[in-house]
Amino acid sequence: MLGLKYKNQDRIFDEKEEGGVPYLSFPIFENLKIVNHGFSTRLGGVSKGCCASMNISTTRGDDPAAIKENTRRIAQAIGVEAERMVYTHQTHTVNVAVVREGDEGKRFMETDGMVTNVPGICLVTFYADCVPLYFVDPVKRVIGLSHSGWRGTVRRMGKVTVEKMQETYGSNPEDIIAAIGPSICQECYEVSEDVACEFRKEFKEEVQPELFYRKENGKYQLNLWRANEEVLLEAGITKEHIAVTNVCTHCNPEILFSHRTTGDKRGNLSAFLSLKE
Repeated sequence: MLGLKYKNQDRIFDEKEEGGVPYLSFPIFENLKIVNHGFSTRLGGVSKGCCASMNISTTRGDDPAAIKENTRRIAQAIGVEAERMVYTHQTHTVNVAVVREGDEGKRFMETDGMVTNVPGICLVTFYADCVPLYFVDPVKRVIGLSHSGWRGTVRRMGKVTVEKMQETYGSNPEDIIAAIGPSICQECYEVSEDVACEFRKEFKEEVQPELFYRKENGKYQLNLWRANEEVLLEAGITKEHIAVTNVCTHCNPEILFSHRTTGDKRGNLSAFLSLKE
């Protein structure tokens, strides 16, 4: 066991290890048997210093040789091909790329989400407190993976991703299985009033008490998990098809990278999702 601190006893994740590389997986996807997927920890790699040890992001100043070895290790652990990974270069947009055959190895700039129906291609996105969103349509055999910080959540990145799956592949939202991955919890996520105001403007009044509350210091505690769940429900995904994380990145600094814990002196966590061939 990794020693992760869970917010409740719900079985949202399985803690797995393969070849000395630990990662998290979702039973809700394992039961479908059509995808390989996972979420990395900061353990099991070869990176040094603040990126120690499992970092595959090229934006953290890490040694390229370490990134290459870490990529090989995590790909082998999850059961995907490192050479067939595709990546986002995230800038808190709601841009969603359609990944096609021949895009292997590509990095999509100014992009925070991807969708594909190509078996074997592995979608990869990056995190250190923001919210990973996984999507699997077992009927049309389509997948999506998106990064949603507070800006992406206000702009409904989850819904934008579902709409891209609908427009491109004919997905029915009621068929989609979704998961909200490890990210910062409400108790750890203090935001300023201007951020709270954005959520007050964009979300229905009846759900706002679940999304944020004001403290005596004038700051707010924001619930990105509940906000993203609401976005997915608005997009037409059914509640029973949504798995919501109970693992906070900031609460687990020895196991998961967290921007709130270490600032820019860190590596990135990665989410992986691939249709089986």
